[in-house]
Amino acid sequence: MESLQVESLIEQGFALGITIVKALIILIIGKILINLINKLVRQLLRKRGVDPSVQSFVGSLVYVTLVVLLIISIVGVLGIQTTSFAALLASVGVAIGMALSGNLSNFAGGILILLFKPFKVGDFITAQGISGTVVEIQIFHTILNGPDNIRQYIPNGSLSSGVITNFNVDKRRVEWIFGVDYGEDYDKVKTVIEKVLTKESRLLSDPAPFIALHALDSSSVNIIVRAWVEGSDYWAVYFDMNKEVYATFNAEGINFPFPQLTVHQA
Repeated sequence: MESLQVESLIEQGFALGITIVKALIILIIGKILINLINKLVRQLLRKRGVDPSVQSFVGSLVYVTLVVLLIISIVGVLGIQTTSFAALLASVGVAIGMALSGNLSNFAGGILILLFKPFKVGDFITAQGISGTVVEIQIFHTILNGPDNIRQYIPNGSLSSGVITNFNVDKRRVEWIFGVDYGEDYDKVKTVIEKVLTKESRLLSDPAPFIALHALDSSSVNIIVRAWVEGSDYWAVYFDMNKEVYATFNAEGINFPFPQLTVHQA
């Protein structure tokens, strides 16, 4: 009797071992196939000229779908009836829905982003207090690469419902405020700035540059300068103009102010 029980246990253990090995084989082969299919889908979308934003979103969606199918397949191999498994999922659907409500809103947000296109892959944006270049739009998150090369993940739900500033435009207005000493000849300063602007070939002629006396500050006369450039030239022109104005003002004898305190003695 005992020998029969031992034999039965051995048979059951052997059968369980085979089942586990089958499940592991399916897991390994499934992961290889998922990576291969995902790669093929992305290549196909790329060859068809699909927008990179859509490519990343569809690729992420295909990956998640295939992973779910792989899990169901492994559950079936382990002897758990897929119909029972589906019924179990349905019975706890409300709980899962509540737990994943945030991710569901992120999924919907990703679809809205693809539909209305407030930005695309490659754009430099600011959203949720974070700035960076859009690297990938996934089904739940959008990945930004910050100016310091740090990857940041923003949930699509909050991203689609919040304020987004997209800096990827054809033309941008550059603005400078230069302070000079009280007593400086404003017309002379304006003429000098106009000469500096004329030398800068990257400035657009339409709209024309604008120069005006901005404010009489506590220790300086502030002059505002506005000009339009191509979006890709914004920062280069901004920094180069600062350098050129500084050198030219010094050469022309135009003084920059510094904080001063006047003390009157009774």
